[in-house]
Amino acid sequence: MNDLSPARLRELRRESTLRPHDLAASLGIPEAALVAAELGHGVTRIDPTPGRLIPLVEGLGEVMALTRNRSCVIEKIGTYREFHDGAHAAMTLDDEIDLRIFPRHWVHGFAVEAPGKDGIRRSVQVFDAAGDAVHKIHLREGSNLDAWAALTAALALPEQSVPESYPPRAAPEGARIVPEHADTLRSEWARMTDTHQFNTLTRRLKMNRLGAYRLVGAPHASPLAVAAVPALFERVQDSGEQVMIFVGNMGCIEIHSGRFENLKPMGPWLNVLDPRFDLHLRADHVAEVWAVDKPTKRGPAISVEAFDAEGELIFQCFGMRPEKGGDPDSWAALVASLPAGAAA
Repeated sequence: MNDLSPARLRELRRESTLRPHDLAASLGIPEAALVAAELGHGVTRIDPTPGRLIPLVEGLGEVMALTRNRSCVIEKIGTYREFHDGAHAAMTLDDEIDLRIFPRHWVHGFAVEAPGKDGIRRSVQVFDAAGDAVHKIHLREGSNLDAWAALTAALALPEQSVPESYPPRAAPEGARIVPEHADTLRSEWARMTDTHQFNTLTRRLKMNRLGAYRLVGAPHASPLAVAAVPALFERVQDSGEQVMIFVGNMGCIEIHSGRFENLKPMGPWLNVLDPRFDLHLRADHVAEVWAVDKPTKRGPAISVEAFDAEGELIFQCFGMRPEKGGDPDSWAALVASLPAGAAA
């Protein structure tokens, strides 16, 4: 399609029944380009720096927070609270809106007002350098519109033109394995006292998460069948097990802590449709699943982690910590009951 001018993109957007993410993919453009085409038509370019943006988002009151990757979308309703800024990593620590933020990927920001069935829909949308969505904040009926106007005015950029270009996104790196480091990986894994030490360990050994799982072997990491993912969701729902599920991308990770109450499979999608929490997973994208056991001072941190065919992490699911009402023995038994898979 030759004519992808802003005017043509606006026209295509209004004609299409696809979600913006899917429409952009069908046109071969980044999603941010669709949003930027609306500049001056209800869309304002804003400074997406989390240290400026999130404190103003707190004033909006109740909103819906959305984070996605290629295979999974998580949506939580709540209020942004307890923001902790940092140059390399930041976070919000509310019981409902629980985020880990990596500011260098918050590159393009937009305050969006668009017509909807029930009136004007307002949202903050943040994209990375390649134009892929990092995080979105959708206002709800009870959100504070005065705070919305203040946010837009405070963060509006002097230059309101369409971004000149979007560099190509980095290719997935797949599993990075260094076989000669297997013994070191196993011995240092066994001595971990905190899950955050894992990333430091793999970086030092020049591996990544999936590579380490494939190399380290049981009892630290054991392959599960792809069918373990729907089984996991069903057993979490049926047992009432409280879990923490992490869904994210390079710029933002969003966390749900609690139960799955309404599991609704639909075609290739596994959906959790709870009153203040939705999850939408393309189950057909899951190519590799691992049960992972990392030692900590508080006991084993056991997770189920799913990856796509290119080795990209889709989600991680942990049992809720005991001090938050979780049952580590019950969670360990649930994970142990999932169907095993062959080694990758």
